[in-house]
Amino acid sequence: MIRLLREFLRFLRQEKKWWLVPLVVILLLLGLAILFSSSSAVAPFLYPFL
Repeated sequence: MIRLLREFLRFLRQEKKWWLVPLVVILLLLGLAILFSSSSAVAPFLYPFL
């Protein structure tokens, strides 16, 4: 996993694609929200945000 992250950061630096960072972070946060909402008692409160 760390190797993948290192390779991704090297790609961003080499290709100057820094605009991808916010997109990847938002996608990761959305994935975490979906994962958290499916297995939690807080799920009914998160449904309006998804």
